[in-house]
Amino acid sequence: MSVSVAVVGATGAVGEIMRRVLEERDLPLKSIKFLASERSAGKTVEFKGKKYTIESIRPEAFVGVDIVLSSTPGSVSREVSPMAAKAGAIVIDNSSAWRMDPDVPLVVPEVNADSLKSIPKGIVANPNCSTIQMVVALKPLHDLARIKRVVVSTYQASSGKGAKGLYELEAQFSAVGRGEPIPPVTAHVAQLAGNVLPHDWKLGEDGYSEEEIKMIKETKKIMGDDSIQISPTTARVPVRIGHSESINIEFHNPITVEQAREALRNGPGIILMDDYAKGEIPMPHQLEGRDETFVGRVRKDPTIANGLNIWVVADNLRKGAATNAVQIAEVLIARGWLPRK
Repeated sequence: MSVSVAVVGATGAVGEIMRRVLEERDLPLKSIKFLASERSAGKTVEFKGKKYTIESIRPEAFVGVDIVLSSTPGSVSREVSPMAAKAGAIVIDNSSAWRMDPDVPLVVPEVNADSLKSIPKGIVANPNCSTIQMVVALKPLHDLARIKRVVVSTYQASSGKGAKGLYELEAQFSAVGRGEPIPPVTAHVAQLAGNVLPHDWKLGEDGYSEEEIKMIKETKKIMGDDSIQISPTTARVPVRIGHSESINIEFHNPITVEQAREALRNGPGIILMDDYAKGEIPMPHQLEGRDETFVGRVRKDPTIANGLNIWVVADNLRKGAATNAVQIAEVLIARGWLPRK
């Protein structure tokens, strides 16, 4: 089955990766178009060796489109995604606008692909990048011993702020290297080079950041288990691409390190890198450009009866955003779950 695809937000950091992933995974395309704001309309992008003119976002642009891959700010998405769905497309939305809507499936294909059977609003939500890699690693362990509680600390790359975050970090590193003053900070909440930011997101009255609340709510929805307790601390670190997570897990049932490694080794979308003697430890600088979720440092938590610690790394622009969205499209095509026109 070939499909007509529109990529919205085609000139952003995730939009650029989206084009690359679509080329690599060779989605069966009948046609493809690229849309962006009026500011970018008329520019060109290249896809599979051909130049495409970027169109402005408008209702007519979605006529005849089967799948929309959208990466825009939430405020834009609240207007654009319903517009595309009304035209008959299934929208895979990378913003935070629709994730907790009960009529919008929140999907990580390795975890809950069956949620795509019903898409009442014509919109599928792509989860937060830090949530995606965590639930991919948690799912086989949850199936094995049922998770009771998760304590997670994240070490998130500057590219989580988009292209502007990357540019800012690189400019700061350059300034530090030349012994010059740091340029004015605009993308992050404070200087990131040589620093760690545990407050690079808006903090609520309870002291928790928006990112932390997303991890709590989204994990419960994706895993389909409201009983799982999640205690997150998110931080921004001076890394270009690739989020890392230290995850402590308490289970209802006994689980050994060997059982956990075997489950992770066989888990979809997971690569187990857990042989320190061979240098097999997931690190973001090694894994940029990869689509898998990498897990290592699997070890027993000696303080509780049924506890483990794991270390999880993934490319936040690929598996954390663009790749996950394209994988959702692949499931819809493969299982024949697109609306018949």
